[in-house]
Amino acid sequence: MVLEELQKKGSIEQVSDPNLGKLLSKKTAPLSFYVGFDPTASSLHLGNLVSIVLAKALQKAGHKPHILIGGATARVGDPSGKLVEREKIQEEIVEKNTADICTFLTSIFPQTTDENSAVILNNYDWLSGMTVIEFLRDTGRYFRLGKMLSRESVKRRVQSEEGMSFCEFTYPVLQGFDFFHLFLQYGVTLQIGGSDQWGNMVSGIELIRRKTGKEAYAMTSPLLTKSNGEKLGKTVSGALWLSEERTSPYAFYQYLVNVADADVITLLKRLTLLPSEEIDALEKSMQSSSYQPNTAQNILAQEVTLFVHGEKGLKKAEEVTHAAKPGAKATLNKETLEAIAKDLPSVELSSVVSEKFSDIAVQSGLVASKSAAVRLVKNGGAYLNNERVQDPFYVLEAKDVISGTFVLLSSGKKNRLLIRLKSS
Repeated sequence: MVLEELQKKGSIEQVSDPNLGKLLSKKTAPLSFYVGFDPTASSLHLGNLVSIVLAKALQKAGHKPHILIGGATARVGDPSGKLVEREKIQEEIVEKNTADICTFLTSIFPQTTDENSAVILNNYDWLSGMTVIEFLRDTGRYFRLGKMLSRESVKRRVQSEEGMSFCEFTYPVLQGFDFFHLFLQYGVTLQIGGSDQWGNMVSGIELIRRKTGKEAYAMTSPLLTKSNGEKLGKTVSGALWLSEERTSPYAFYQYLVNVADADVITLLKRLTLLPSEEIDALEKSMQSSSYQPNTAQNILAQEVTLFVHGEKGLKKAEEVTHAAKPGAKATLNKETLEAIAKDLPSVELSSVVSEKFSDIAVQSGLVASKSAAVRLVKNGGAYLNNERVQDPFYVLEAKDVISGTFVLLSSGKKNRLLIRLKSS
């Protein structure tokens, strides 16, 4: 049963009906379900991937996904989990974000002739044409203020100094109407999403019940967090985006291959379609003396990068990772360094030729002093273009400048710094 498998992997937090597992296990009567994403940015992020993988798992089990892009609701703003109201997004930005996210989701859910091929929709298509009178008369009348005000996310905002606007307050009603519309037009009976969406999902279930007398269902996943409770998917430069324009496949791969042992099993369960038995066996092997460090992280990085960026993206990420590794046999070239340039600390220098390594290490900020540079070399931790430096007073030559533009310095295996020479 798909629900049991998802529960084993810790992918389910709440279900609206204990009979949902039986409904999902009926191969003769597959369910139509939906998951929604508001285009408030040009890309989805790692946290959104939990719901995407959940949708893919249900599709794999024979159920039909409807992927909803909230072109209308993004213009309103979901108050769930927000301390202040989201700033209004310009129309043209919402439209561009919608197009970008649609392109990405189509790559994950390709349109085929299969019966359970995904349907990708935009709620702007039906909400934008609704008049205020229609909205209040046909939908708003079915919602009770007492229940809406009792929700924790609403109470917290209403009691805050800034308060909560009527615009945000109507968001659950709009999302509830989306569920109702999809129920009528596409036979959708299940909504899935993050646990922060539970209240909005229940709004849709209640609207469908009040207007049709029929049942609909909801299922949520817990939010993606580290073992210490912090949000996963945050980097020094911000969110880990699913679009390669915002987070390169290399940076995406690097984040995953470097996650802590304490978090890697959770991510394998939540972000991949690997069977729970396989992941459990891997977790058990991590306690063995024969376990090779980072094996689980390598599997995670490969599986998730392949899922998000495809074979081409994974190959590129692995090639660049190998080429940029200190001590690697691969020859560094301009293409490789351009691929990692935005993901590494970097500085611009006028010239490095005829300068001592120790001087360049200080000028670039790799180390704090010449004595620190000397110690680094003596301890075997200094690298110039991935080759270990043997002499702190080695004088750089023109051949050490890759394509006349780059020099890659490393202090140890992970602390790297890219020098870009200023064009004359």
